[in-house]
Order: sequence, then C-alpha cells, then structure tokens
Amino acid sequence: MSDPYFQKMFADRIGGADYGKGTEIYKFEKIKRAKRKALADNPRRRLLDFGIGENDSMAPESVRKAMAEEINQLVNRGYADNGILEFKEAVGRFMTRQFDVNLTPGTEINHCIGSKTALAMLPAAFINPGDVTLMTVPGYPVAGTHTKYYGGEVYQLPLLAENEFLPDLASIPANICKRAKMLVINYPNSPTGAVATPSFFGKVIQFAKDNNVVVVQDAAHMMLTYGSRPLSFLQVPGAMDVGVEVYSLSKGWNMIGWRIGWICGNEKIVRAFADIKDNSDSGQFIAIQKAAITALSDDEIPQMVRDKYFRRLTKLVDMLCRCGFDCKMPGGSYFLYTPAPKGVAGGPKFESAEEASQYLITEHSICTVPWDDAGAFLRFSVTYEAKDQEAETELMTETEERLKQIQFEF
Repeated sequence: MSDPYFQKMFADRIGGADYGKGTEIYKFEKIKRAKRKALADNPRRRLLDFGIGENDSMAPESVRKAMAEEINQLVNRGYADNGILEFKEAVGRFMTRQFDVNLTPGTEINHCIGSKTALAMLPAAFINPGDVTLMTVPGYPVAGTHTKYYGGEVYQLPLLAENEFLPDLASIPANICKRAKMLVINYPNSPTGAVATPSFFGKVIQFAKDNNVVVVQDAAHMMLTYGSRPLSFLQVPGAMDVGVEVYSLSKGWNMIGWRIGWICGNEKIVRAFADIKDNSDSGQFIAIQKAAITALSDDEIPQMVRDKYFRRLTKLVDMLCRCGFDCKMPGGSYFLYTPAPKGVAGGPKFESAEEASQYLITEHSICTVPWDDAGAFLRFSVTYEAKDQEAETELMTETEERLKQIQFEF
C-alpha cells in the first residue's frame, strides 16, 4: 500500500515523513503486550500486577454525590474557560490549611484539566527555538516533549541514589545554564519516591535566581507523603518569585480520570498559563470543579488515601526484602523504586531493568515497570486491586512464594 499524499507533510516534531513507520515499541506498550501474552500462555496462573500507576479506588462517596447534584444544575452548563472563582477559593483555603501558604485566588491560582495539561502548556510560555528545559530522569516526560515541539532542547538531570534522588544542579554546564529557561522538578518524586527538603528547595530557588530560570514543581503526589508533613515548594522563601507548583486531585483524592488540578504561585507565570490555556481549551466541566471543591474541603480524604498506600507499601517493602531485594520505604508516592536484579543463578542475565521486568512478567506473571534512565531499577506500584486488607496480605503471600522460587543475583 502506497503512502498517503500527506505522508511527507507530517511535522518533524512527530517524526516527519517517517511518522508511523517506526518499529520501536513504547515501554508501557511492551508491558501491555507482555501481560496479554502471560495471560494467554498461563490462563490458570494469576497475574500479579504491580505495574498499574493509578488509584484503584473510586472517588469518595461525598465527592460523587456532589457531582450527581451539580451535573443537573442549569448554571453549570456553560464553558468554564479559566475556571470558576469558587474552585480557586477552595484551593486557596486548602493551601493555607495544609502549608500556611496564602495565595490570591483570582491571580495566583488557575485550574487545569489535570496536571498533565499544565505541564504540556507551560513550555509555550517560555520556550523559543534553542532554549533549554532542565528535567529530572527518570520522570514524567510531558514538559520535555512540548519543549521539543517548540524547537527547544531537554537537558536531563539523573536522579541517583547517592544524591538521595535529588538532581545535582551544580553539575549543569555553564553553557546549558545560559540557555536554560525552565527547571521542571517533581516531589514527592515519581517514580523514585524521594521527597524534597526545605534546604533542597532553597538551592533550587537560588539556582533559579542566579541563572534566570523558571521553576515548575510538579506536586501530583504531594498528599502521598509519608513520615513527615507534605512540603510545598511555595512554603520556602523566594519560591513565589521564581516559579509555580502544579497539583492534581487524581492521586491524593482518588479522582483519577476526573481531569482536575491547579497551578499556583507567581502571578505573572499563572497569568501566562491562563492566556495559553484560553487558546487551548475552554475549561473543565463546572460540575467537576464543584465536586472538587467538596474534595478539597475534606482533609480526611487525602489522609485516608495516604494511610491506605502507606500500609500497602509497608507490606510490599517487607516482602521484597525477604526475597532479597534492596529496598526501603519511599518518602512519598505510591511507587517503590528498587534496584533491578542482574540475573538468575544458573539462568538468564539481565543487561537492563527492562530485561528483568520482561523476565518477571513472561516467566512468573509478575508485572513491574522498568526504568533504565539512571541505573537499572524496577518500579512496583501498590495501586493493585484488592478489596480489603486480607486480600492485600494474600497478594503479598502469593508474590513472595513466586519470588522465592527464583535465585536472583543482584
């Protein structure tokens, strides 16, 4: 079959004339295919899925009830554009209660249709051809993808265990700093589970001022912080001068799929985001924003979600340690990031985390997510489906039995 006439018209940013002809398979697509094969090859063997990266519970009943009521209100029928003031005010109250950060709702807060859209839009406010976005790896690539769409470049900052999975800002070459416009960070970090400290955020702020860089702190996992109170970037003196923080109600409030979050911080950056958003979407459905107000007003919801995933992570860490893995409780997120095995005694050797992950899924029906950006690591998620704590324990028992059948080499 010949190419369509527009084959050569595809933009270079998505592959140009070769768009759709590549054979490389995206990591998560490989995992999906391996899961399907594992189920087909071993229909009687349960798939133990630690690869899922989204909450396994529905939004709380109070939030769903609010949505049910608001969806029938005529006043909610129209476009929301840059969001209703009531939602921004609820965010303001939340930021004050949780972090003692006082924001002006009308100018320093704006809603977004999930944090992904905010991270996709922000490069449009700053990136010209040749500009650089500094991004941590492993990490969420969206801001980097859109940086490249605008002709910019991405400079990767590896997150290493010896640095407690914090980027080494001092290692960035001077010529890169000179061209850098944005620094995108993410704490609590996905997938490493690391949390930031006031000292680290202070260094970020000083770096931004010294190098004229805008900071974007992705706080999607903020409410899943363990062992300490959640720390907002905006709590640290000077943060409002250099950047913004992006939040999502997905992880901390079980509102996966509702597509609602917010950006807050420096007034002019928030305004620039709002201007770009005006030309990108017409706002999230007002009924969803009002349901989100219910969620933001109940501090027991994120506490409940946090307690659940802390409990599950504790069980997972204990079990994996008994199976020879070198891991400890993460400071945040619902992910456990642990060094991948290098092989199996008398069996295959693994050149990468991806090879280790593929072995686990194909040979033992245990699904994980590999990361090879800064060393070979496996990511286990505790968002697996389990109806109660007894089911959680049963899943851990079955996983341990399978893993102990394997003599891993680390």
